[in-house]
Amino acid sequence: MEARERPTRSASASPKPGGVVRLSMLGLLALAAASWGYLVFGVDRDFPNLLAADTWQGAGRLLGQMLGRDSTSPPAYTQWDRWLETGKLAYQTLTMSVLAIGLAGIGVLVTFLPAARNVSHGGLGGASSRPWRVLHHVIRLVYNLTRAVPELVWAMIIVFFLSPGLLPGAVALALHNFGIVGKLSAEVVENLDPAPSRALRAAGASNTQMLLYGILPQALPHFLTYLLYRWEVVIRTTVVVGFVAAGGMGREFRLSLSYFHYTDVALLLMWYMILVTGVDLLSALLRRMALPPPVR
Repeated sequence: MEARERPTRSASASPKPGGVVRLSMLGLLALAAASWGYLVFGVDRDFPNLLAADTWQGAGRLLGQMLGRDSTSPPAYTQWDRWLETGKLAYQTLTMSVLAIGLAGIGVLVTFLPAARNVSHGGLGGASSRPWRVLHHVIRLVYNLTRAVPELVWAMIIVFFLSPGLLPGAVALALHNFGIVGKLSAEVVENLDPAPSRALRAAGASNTQMLLYGILPQALPHFLTYLLYRWEVVIRTTVVVGFVAAGGMGREFRLSLSYFHYTDVALLLMWYMILVTGVDLLSALLRRMALPPPVR
């Protein structure tokens, strides 16, 4: 009788996945409540200023200035020559983003396979060796370093030994996104189904053949997806690196704010919306072409 009851007791004692999810959700709600409580009832009590009438009146005045209200000259976004001038800066911004994501993509494409643990440690049927394991940890450390430093800090460092322009901004953006896309791509490889690679290995395939036919076809669509997503982010981040004279619309944005040319700021924001929307549509098209169709 005892032998029949033991499996029942051990099964009931095993943890349930639903309980872990429930506890995580409760912990998240508790942290959110504590955060909002600190904002509302904390020592500084800056949160009530967000709801103050003066705050919204100031925001309304700024929006009116950006739209050209109470301005003696026509707004910048109604002048065709200003659209042409800022269009050249938009082209430079697009060039910076393409160069940045291209440099990051080349670096990730060369390094993300040895950065995956199952590749460097032989989990996909390859041979594990000490140099490959050391290389794995070195690349992972580089990924952590490059993505831990913000783009603005990279730009401030690089502008010291490169002349101000598009190149320092592109290199700064490439370094930061190299770490992000590299980590995501390496984790994709670590979560791949090992059966195709092990079958190739059992059939006598070499390490190169196993990588080319067993790993890359599964990993490259996800790599392209992450790269295109980060390209959309890079377009928006160019305004940040432009604050340290890295070129593009970011530099003009900083100057327009400094000289209180608010209608120029509105025009630059319109160009950013055009660029982000265009890149988003192009990325969606490329993702549909790269990803395999869903299985029905």
